[in-house]
Amino acid sequence: MLGIDNARAARLIALLLPLGLLGGALGSQYIGGLYPCEMCYWQRWPHGAAIVLALLAFTSTATSKRSIGLTLLAAFAIAISGAIGVYHAGVEARIFEGFTTCTATGGLSLEDLMKVPLIRCDQVQWSLFGISMAGWNAILSLSGAVLIVFLILKSRRA
Repeated sequence: MLGIDNARAARLIALLLPLGLLGGALGSQYIGGLYPCEMCYWQRWPHGAAIVLALLAFTSTATSKRSIGLTLLAAFAIAISGAIGVYHAGVEARIFEGFTTCTATGGLSLEDLMKVPLIRCDQVQWSLFGISMAGWNAILSLSGAVLIVFLILKSRRA
């Protein structure tokens, strides 16, 4: 029974973590008015993939090979977003060199594009406790991915 609870928890985290992080990113953009840079968009795609993978994991029992495999793939996608977040936070901190063409274009028309401010990947728009959104994504995504894998491994031993 303990193994099932760990597998269920892992699967639930694999769904709720990227939902929360992607929801926060979209909320900061559409409600908070923070325009994302190109690297911000890069961090969003793996979260979207993780959500789809985690939803597919819910189509099988929590301890089935299919569900565990999909949950681990979701954890991998979450970790990819976290790794991109590490790189992005490093660009913001001037540890890594960024891209000179980094702007928020996102398929906008020329008229709409002229209204959008130039967003550079090496400038922090918002931070909490000195950690940027990219940094928080890195911390939460990588920690969450490790937790998911830990819970899956623990469920296999139980």
